[in-house]
Amino acid sequence: MTRTDDTAAESDRAETTSAASPRSDGGQRTASPLDALGEASDHTVENTRRDQLETLYRYYVYTPVSVLWDDWRARIGCTLILFYLAMGILGPLVVEPTTVMDGEPLLGPFENWEHPLGTDNTGSDLLSLTVYSTGPILKMMTAGGLFTVTVGTLFGTVAGYKGGLVDTLLSTVTDVFINLPGLPLVIVLAAIFSPKSPWLIGLLLSVAAWAGLARSIRSQVLTIREESYAEASRAMGIPTSAIIAKDILPHLMTYISVNLVHASRNVIFGAVGLYFIGVLPFSDPNWGVTMNLAYQYGAHYRMEAVHWLIVPIVAVVGLSMGMILLSQSLDRVFNPRVRASHAETADEVSAEEGNETETAASSWF
Repeated sequence: MTRTDDTAAESDRAETTSAASPRSDGGQRTASPLDALGEASDHTVENTRRDQLETLYRYYVYTPVSVLWDDWRARIGCTLILFYLAMGILGPLVVEPTTVMDGEPLLGPFENWEHPLGTDNTGSDLLSLTVYSTGPILKMMTAGGLFTVTVGTLFGTVAGYKGGLVDTLLSTVTDVFINLPGLPLVIVLAAIFSPKSPWLIGLLLSVAAWAGLARSIRSQVLTIREESYAEASRAMGIPTSAIIAKDILPHLMTYISVNLVHASRNVIFGAVGLYFIGVLPFSDPNWGVTMNLAYQYGAHYRMEAVHWLIVPIVAVVGLSMGMILLSQSLDRVFNPRVRASHAETADEVSAEEGNETETAASSWF
């Protein structure tokens, strides 16, 4: 054997030895082409996860926000709601609570920058009263709206989908609450329990508001459950809860979302009205309490005190208008055609950004 052949054999053995890897028993394992395939699969899994996250971001974040931002009603409504959220959450951290004789009685708006919205007949600052009244109202809205939508959706979907005895029982309960006189019932319950917690007041104001929503949702579910995709899910033995969550509720989200906004807006009027007529206790600052005191003083006909009545009215109207404009624009968010057009736009933007990145990368070589 020549020297050249010996050198070639030694190099082959070196390559084989370097390609081997240690085993648990101390031996060597020969490298396999599956190792490279495993590394490639790891990169594939990583790319797949990234693609899934990008898809979820586009579908649940980018597209809804872009749809809302294209609608002027949504821009104004969201701006108003964010303003009230900031006033209710951050306002008490910035504005100090007011006290009696905090300023000169019945100061008009912008007469004194220490009290930009003026004062009432006791010298209490109206800006401080407005700010500290916003937080409890927001809590009432959240509790009442979520309670109405949750109970109404639960009763309506289960009754409409299950049918039979379950439908009869749930529909009977729904009919009972529909026929209850809402305002007298709330007044009686408020007089009995005298609730002070904003969360409890929100639930109290919505104690019978869910029944109408449940009846409407039930009628829609009766139609949806006969669709081919719902029947296919039942034929495959998918649990009822999964069918309701994945096949029924997505088709009701527009209606549910709009009713959530309307239920929250109704809580505003209900709470302010009950505080105004003196049914709910005057323990905490509230726009209805301010309106009640202003009305008793005669602010509706005394020009020097008219701002005392106007300030809480403007606060109520502003929050209500924000909720109305938001509810009018929510239909576009759940409209499949509008979402599809915005999703295509997002894909085109992503493709253009990818091409620009590739072009920039290739310019370096």
